[in-house]
Amino acid sequence: MTSVAEALPLFLFVYSLMGRFCPQLAEAQGSRGDGDTLVQFHVGVVLDMETLVGKISNSSISMAVTDFYDSHSDYKTRLVLHTRDSNQDVVAAAIAAIDLLQKTEVQAIVGPQTSQQAEFIVDLGNRVKVPIISFCATSPSLCSRTPYFIRTIPDDHTQVQGIASLAQAFRWRKVIPILEDADYGNQLTSDLIHALQEVNTRVPYRSVISPSATDEQILEELMKLMKMQTSVFVVHMPLSLGSRLFLKAKEIGMMSEGYAWIITNELTNVLGNMDSSVINSMQGVLGITPYIPQSDKLTSFIERWKGKFLEENQDIESANMNTFALWAYDTIWALAMAVERVQNMTPHNLKPTFDETSTDLLSLKISIIGSKLLKEIQNIKLKGLTGDFHLINGQLQPSAFQILNVVGKGSKEVGFWTVKHGFSKDLNEDDKIICSLTDDSLQGIIWPGESINAPKGWMIPKSKKKLRIGVPVTAEGFSEFVKVEQDPSTKLTNVSGYCIDVFNSVMASLPYNIPYEFVPFQNEDGKSAGSYNDLIYQVYTEEYDAVVGDITITANRSLYVDFALPYTDGGVWMVVPNKSQQRKDNNVWIEPLSWDFLSSRIAFFIFTGFVIWVSKHQGHNSFKGHMIQHDRTFLHSLSAPLTHRKNILVGIFSKLLVMMWLFTIIILTSSYIASLTSIFMVKKLQPIRIELEDLIRNGDYVGYRKGSFIEDLLKRSKFAESKLKAYSTLEECNEALSKGSQNGGVSAFFDELPYIYTFRGKYCSKYEIIGPTHKTDGFGFAFPRGSPLVADISKALLYITEGQKMMKIEQSWFGRRIICEDANPKIIQNPFIVVIDVVLMFFLMMFLIIYFSGAKEFDLCWITKFLWWVLQKRKEK
Repeated sequence: MTSVAEALPLFLFVYSLMGRFCPQLAEAQGSRGDGDTLVQFHVGVVLDMETLVGKISNSSISMAVTDFYDSHSDYKTRLVLHTRDSNQDVVAAAIAAIDLLQKTEVQAIVGPQTSQQAEFIVDLGNRVKVPIISFCATSPSLCSRTPYFIRTIPDDHTQVQGIASLAQAFRWRKVIPILEDADYGNQLTSDLIHALQEVNTRVPYRSVISPSATDEQILEELMKLMKMQTSVFVVHMPLSLGSRLFLKAKEIGMMSEGYAWIITNELTNVLGNMDSSVINSMQGVLGITPYIPQSDKLTSFIERWKGKFLEENQDIESANMNTFALWAYDTIWALAMAVERVQNMTPHNLKPTFDETSTDLLSLKISIIGSKLLKEIQNIKLKGLTGDFHLINGQLQPSAFQILNVVGKGSKEVGFWTVKHGFSKDLNEDDKIICSLTDDSLQGIIWPGESINAPKGWMIPKSKKKLRIGVPVTAEGFSEFVKVEQDPSTKLTNVSGYCIDVFNSVMASLPYNIPYEFVPFQNEDGKSAGSYNDLIYQVYTEEYDAVVGDITITANRSLYVDFALPYTDGGVWMVVPNKSQQRKDNNVWIEPLSWDFLSSRIAFFIFTGFVIWVSKHQGHNSFKGHMIQHDRTFLHSLSAPLTHRKNILVGIFSKLLVMMWLFTIIILTSSYIASLTSIFMVKKLQPIRIELEDLIRNGDYVGYRKGSFIEDLLKRSKFAESKLKAYSTLEECNEALSKGSQNGGVSAFFDELPYIYTFRGKYCSKYEIIGPTHKTDGFGFAFPRGSPLVADISKALLYITEGQKMMKIEQSWFGRRIICEDANPKIIQNPFIVVIDVVLMFFLMMFLIIYFSGAKEFDLCWITKFLWWVLQKRKEK
């Protein structure tokens, strides 16, 4: 593409020929002379005189010259205007500028209206050192391109900050700019993207429309935007193209509820000059424009201008002043003041560009006072119609922006925005009002479709009836989380589970309705189509609109999708066999109230009675008879160790047996108490200590759930791949842990906390959990990057988790298995039992002392009665 610098000589050559053969092209200079004391300063004005903005601005400029010198009649300089019509054409604008510089020898040019026209003119101004002053929407990049270009309109960077604040206030996560395919539009878009990124808002697409686009091309671009989920648009284009855009948007239904449209100051400033049909198509649009404070001077000027304009343009029924024309008025005042400040002003302030021997067909003259005039303009400070006029870096710096809402036949004010304070409903000049960055600081806005509810910033495209929600096909052992079943008769797929119920509850609590359907991630045979990472990637490729299930939030997955807040506890934990359970298996005979304990005691008691009966069968009448004679023989033998009647146990052998019986009772009682104490204290005094380093160093096998991300996690933890075993069901995990690493199983099993709860809930105290060994954020719902649903889903999740709804869902799927209860007998939970055993042991020792001391007629039944009395007293207390 030919650059401006390369094209400029061609224009100069063409114009020189036109000047030679068409001398009438140049307009005779108009001058106003008040004697030799007045110095004329020739100023060129380049406008699109066929446009309403051009006509209004030209009228405002002419009034500015008259008003200024009426107020400053003592000034020795006078501005002389030379107006040229650019005919909305870049070439015509360039020819007009050349004519003004060569024939009229102007020393400043006001205009043009568009950036494309300014591209050529600023190079000419820089070449001859003539300031080019634009009060219209021209590219701010031209200011950095040449020092002789001045924009007497506010800096666009401040404007885009206000637009970004709107996106932040209404929590819009995606915004699409629609702009004219020109340098001015591209420059503002770059600033807008940067400003939106600072408030965490993305620009997923940039819509560019050519100034020469047909209505069909505009319609095609809008149809493309309708297929996207983003429903917030920022329009930055001139009046002619913007009017056509909104007419087509209204035609295809994009000005309905759910959409949000924001227009920049290029369109906002001319809302009053739009046709009624265009205004009707823009109902609900928000516009941002620099704030112009109301004053008596401004009101008076607008009344005078309106009468003068309608008188000069009788073909126009009505006209409204726009902001561009007001800036044009202040621009002329600032230029007139700067010209007066320039010293040594003479009618001849130009010198030839080339020497007299030059053969160049066009000889432009360089301004001698150009640099000094430029400096004076930049130093001007005045109170104009638009407020304080002061240039910084070649541009105005606005103090505040006004937010307008297109309603009815025009627009209404809904608030203000400042860089310092943000939004406010009112604005006072002393800047003491407290503002904010929330939408509450704006007055009631009527959005497209006459809605009073702010758009969410996204909507389901009409081409999509429902959101496609991908769900994993999980292993049978963990179907509580997600369960995919197919009805054999209807062939319909049913998706249920804990994660599904949570998602359904969240969607039901949203303030708006979103249709969706669950789509299992499976092959034709009904089996899983890949790992969980593969499923997440389907969201990135837009195969699914979201993924719901037992999906763990990880850093790697967050590179491709955005997660809502987690709704389960996080962390990877380790399951190992319970050591207290192993001790029970090895020392069953001392476990209190176990069958082995009771059976061993009863057997020993019967054996003792049998031996006594055999030894006393012939020597004592009480033991004579057959063993089946219970009242005289065997039962009497059983009671012998517990009583001490006269002449019953007289043999040394019988007494030794009783002594053995008593000592056995003492030993067993001590073991019983020790066992109770061990059960109470072993877990506190001897916690399980198993570290990952121990498993790695010992070369133990460890297990994980098949298809989960834990395999990669263990590999990163330096576990050898050969030492990793995958399991699909709870039963497989239990079997592997029961065998142990030495017998073809595993020493430990790693999984996330929700799965650990499910596993241990089934097998309870057989296993212990240790951890967490790795930190994770729990389960989360996955959405495409930048999805506006994430914020609303997260907010709804907080509401559900803080209430009773989540507990009911957990109980419906897991019941009491989420919290494993202690499997130890409840009898050990009462310390009073230990006291009873100590008292019992004390009385047994007393019995031994009495027994071997030879005391007469002592019966252990008295001890039993005493114990019963103690228990009764304890109960009464």
